[in-house]
Amino acid sequence: MAAVLLIGSVMKFAIALFSAAHAPSSRRALLFAQAALAGGHEIVRLFFYQDGVYNACASVVAPQDEQDLPQQWRAFVSDNRLDGVVCIAAALRRGVLNEEEALRYQRAAASVEAPWALSGLGQLHDAIQDADRLICFGGA
Repeated sequence: MAAVLLIGSVMKFAIALFSAAHAPSSRRALLFAQAALAGGHEIVRLFFYQDGVYNACASVVAPQDEQDLPQQWRAFVSDNRLDGVVCIAAALRRGVLNEEEALRYQRAAASVEAPWALSGLGQLHDAIQDADRLICFGGA
């Protein structure tokens, strides 16, 4: 896959992830994003939707013999200064909250922190408009 990304002109990608952190498509999405940047391409925005919001959840703990995808996503977004957006409606439905939403809904703990931002589907729409391609991973 990485070889394909290296050929041709620079592309601007919007990446949407719909699957939970333990799903194979979440790992594939991360590998694709890493290969895109390594190939000199741009990632306009990462948008986590449906069960994909769990990839931004700081309270997910991976078993010792498995990769910690939420931590890897967090490091990737931070290290590359990417725009990582978590759909607020999908996150609220799943109890994935930042500090502001935890206070608003009087919940005990926040599980989303920097570099992630909670926002609406409009952010995905804007990313699609700015990108050359929308690449989706996971979902039904």
